[in-house]
Parts: sequence; structure tokens; C-alpha cells
Amino acid sequence: MSLQKKYGKNFRLGVLGGGQLGRMLIQETINFDVHVHCLDPDVNAPCRDVAHSFTVGSLNDFDTVYQFGKDKDVLTVEIENVSVDALEKLEEEGVKVFPQPRVLRIIRDKGLQKQFYLDNGIPTPGFYLVDNKEEINKYISEFPFMQKMRTGGYDGKGVTPLRSETDLATAFEVPSILEKFVDFEKELSVIVARNENGQTKVYPTVECEFSPEANLVEFLFSPADVSPEIEAKAEQIAMDVIDKLGMVGILAVELFLTKSGEILVNEIAPRPHNSGHHTIECNVTSQFEQHMRSVLNLPLGDTRIVQPGVMINLLGEKGFTGSAFYQGLEEAISIPGVKPHIYGKEETKSFRKMGHITVVAPTLDEAKINGRIVKDLIKVVC
Repeated sequence: MSLQKKYGKNFRLGVLGGGQLGRMLIQETINFDVHVHCLDPDVNAPCRDVAHSFTVGSLNDFDTVYQFGKDKDVLTVEIENVSVDALEKLEEEGVKVFPQPRVLRIIRDKGLQKQFYLDNGIPTPGFYLVDNKEEINKYISEFPFMQKMRTGGYDGKGVTPLRSETDLATAFEVPSILEKFVDFEKELSVIVARNENGQTKVYPTVECEFSPEANLVEFLFSPADVSPEIEAKAEQIAMDVIDKLGMVGILAVELFLTKSGEILVNEIAPRPHNSGHHTIECNVTSQFEQHMRSVLNLPLGDTRIVQPGVMINLLGEKGFTGSAFYQGLEEAISIPGVKPHIYGKEETKSFRKMGHITVVAPTLDEAKINGRIVKDLIKVVC
């Protein structure tokens, strides 16, 4: 059955969230002539001018999400922080919701997420659950920890290190997990997808290098510089996670490779992810096309690498707030293999994700050299 016969012109794919992930998803769905309808609270969200229709409204309000979703054939998300209650109601009424609401309930709460790993034999750093600051005192003798808010954290927010008793002054006064520090060699990520038929496809492992100040990915390297054995193990863990969740959609699995050779799951994200942006240029099928294929129950695409690459996040320069200007962009794109993706956000602010650059080259070493040049050239200012 052809895509047009299967879905037709009246088919409506709804997306909760209208940010850069939704924008890049729409750029892929256009190639399949699939109409995407977005809901976002920001009237100036990146999807506003590219979606087939754009609705302004809260993603956490039951009535808003329910009314938006009830005339859609399939609903998906580009952010986890949405009204799961509304999605469950829509699912009961016959709307297909992917990832499924039960999966979102687990993943959006880091405590439930950690318990899922324990219950399913998935390796993860040791942790404790606490409801408030006072409860942290029980574990002072076991410091250091990374404290992570159970809900609401994103892009490095909602995470703080607790190295000594002195750090309790900045600890979160909310339900959290205390995660044991991991002596890791590398931070890795694997993107995996699964459709309703149970077909699963995994992308080659990538390596992430973080900015210590912004706590966000500064560079991503594809492929990761790891042994074939480590890569196979990382990819198998990612497939185990999505299969045990029974999830439909695309899943980013962030991993620690320890100095002793263990692979531990850090966190997962049930949507296209920053660690998969390079796939637009570097792989046969981008993560965004794969997400569309998975939630529409289409055959999943080829995930092979076609060229090595480096992805650099374009973050708002510290101390700048106002209309965005991409200083050095013209000079950067004169370098062979440089591919910019500007997200269409009108205002920049400190460390806000404003875009990304992928740098491709015949070898990863060459891409890394050019990537670091590009990183120094481009500044998002106002």
C-alpha cells in the first residue's frame, strides 16, 4: 500500500511542541507530503511558519491538549513535559499516541525511569530517591552525588553536583534522585527506533563532549571512537531499553562508558534528540525521518553512516539577550562540509540552543579539526 493510499490528504499528524525538534521533523515530513499540526505555548515558536497548522496553548493543560488532539490520527511529542492525562484519554478514544502515554509517565519522572532500569536488569549508576533537602543528610557519608530533579529538568537544568556537605546550600528542595558519581571515560549516545510492528533499527554509537559551564553538548562525534565490542554492547543496551519499554517512536539512550569498560545508562529521551542531529547529513536516514516512519508504522530506514561528522551546538553567548545575530556564520560556511541549521528563534539568551552546525569530511579527524575552527568562528550575539 502506498503512503498516499495509507494515509491520504486528510491524515493529520499532531505534534505537542513547536520547537526546533518539531521544525526539523516537519522538514522531513514535507518530503512525504505528510501534514503536521503543532501545539506550543510560544506564539513565535520555530514551527509557527512551517507547520500545516499552528495552535498556541499550554502543553500541560488537560483541556488544551485534549481539544488539540481529538481530531488527529496520530499524536507525538517533541518534549516530555506534557499533559499525560489528556494523552491517555485520547488514546482511550482511539487516537494513536506515540510514544505511548504509559512510556511518557515513566520517562518524564527520573525516579520511575531509574526503577524501570533496576526492574529490567538494565545497567545504570547507583542512586537513592529523596523527597527534600533534609533527606539528603542521610547520605552525606556517601558523597559525592549528582542530584537530579525527578521532573521538570531539561538541557542541563535541574541537575547539580553534591560533592561535599557545603554543596547542600545549593541542593534542590524537591523530589530528586541522588546518583552516584561515575568515573567515566566517555559519554556516549545511541539512537534507536521501533514501529508498531516491532521492527527496530539502531544508529551507530556517537560520542558527546560537554561544555562544563553550560552543561550541554558542545561537540558530538560520529562515529564514536570506541572498540567494536563496546559499540555492539552500547547498541544492544539501547535495543533492550526500547523493547522492554514496548515503545513506539525514536529513543535516545545516553550512556556512560566507565574506565573499567562498563556501559551504564544515564538517561533516555523518547523523541528526536540533540545527540541525533548529525544524522541529517551523516546517515542514510535522519532521526527525524525515522521518527516519522516509526510513529506512522512505516518500514524503518537505513541507519548506516554515509560520512563521518561533528555536530556543534550553537548556543547563545553568555551575557547576551536580544534579537539574535550569528556572527561569523558567513566565514564558517566557506569551509567545505559545513552545514548550518538555524532554528528560527527570534531572541537569544545565555546558553539558549539557537541552532547547530554539522561538519562532514572524508575522515572524522578532518571533521574534528574543522569543527573546532567553526566553534571558534561562530558566536550568537545580539
